[in-house]
Amino acid sequence: MPTIRSLSGSPSISTVRISVSVFRLCLAEARPSVLVIFMLRFLAGAALGAGVSGVGPEIIGTALVWGTAIFAVYLFNGVTDVREDRANGSSRPIARGELDPADAYRVVVAAALASVAGAALLAPPTAWMVLTVLVLGYVYSGPPFYLKRRSGSTAAVGAASCLLTYAAGFTGHTGGWTEPSVMLWIFALVASLWMGLVGACAKDLSDVDGDAAAGRETLAVTRGDKPVRLLTAGAALTVASAFAAVVAVMNLPLVGPVVTLFVGAFAVVVITLSPLSRGSRARRRRPYRAFMVAQYALHLSLILPLAFRLLPE
Repeated sequence: MPTIRSLSGSPSISTVRISVSVFRLCLAEARPSVLVIFMLRFLAGAALGAGVSGVGPEIIGTALVWGTAIFAVYLFNGVTDVREDRANGSSRPIARGELDPADAYRVVVAAALASVAGAALLAPPTAWMVLTVLVLGYVYSGPPFYLKRRSGSTAAVGAASCLLTYAAGFTGHTGGWTEPSVMLWIFALVASLWMGLVGACAKDLSDVDGDAAAGRETLAVTRGDKPVRLLTAGAALTVASAFAAVVAVMNLPLVGPVVTLFVGAFAVVVITLSPLSRGSRARRRRPYRAFMVAQYALHLSLILPLAFRLLPE
């Protein structure tokens, strides 16, 4: 069939279809579940910022720029994780051979440039945060740094990217650190520690084979399964307990998130230390899934009450 082009010289229908297909695969490679939780983090910061300055339309543009930057970061991570993903039997598009890494890399560059261009239109604090999260994404996955190869640097980068996301959501409303909320600092710090400590350890449990094949030196590879399980469970209980203690001492209106995180921590402990997460990779991934579900629930328990409170009467 001949290629069909419009009289104006626009791309052919077949080319557009290929481009849409590549983008769809890139979206899957960037892990929609991760992109959504980053947006929930952004919205948590935005909801607390709205309580200071009110709801404004500028947050939509900021969210688009931030989401594009995070998409670029995680797609780049997928491009650089081919060896370990294939060793782990990952079903993501690049690992299963459905998406060409070169095509994905071109989308990474386009998304990164788009986010930088968008950042130029934002208030300075938020613009610098966009650039910083892009740099963090590169040093985490790219040469010569490869911070993803060790558990400590993985936890640090993960926690830092979370803190930046809450801050970007907040300053997206306020345009700066105008009357920063104590609730923002406490919630952002706790949720970032949950990501950096609990999430990083839980993920290592299921990815140990691929990490070893790729030469990573995670705790699961160098110390074995049992210490990582104990560390995951201990971190979950510690973060939840510290959150409850701070909220009680400071009398903050965060009872819902505290209860939610305690339930999530209990689930992580039970699943991590029991036979429920032993055996196949799918079973070893259960602690990470419990960690992710707890993250979703934690953020919704903060965002939804704040959103209802901000609705006009």
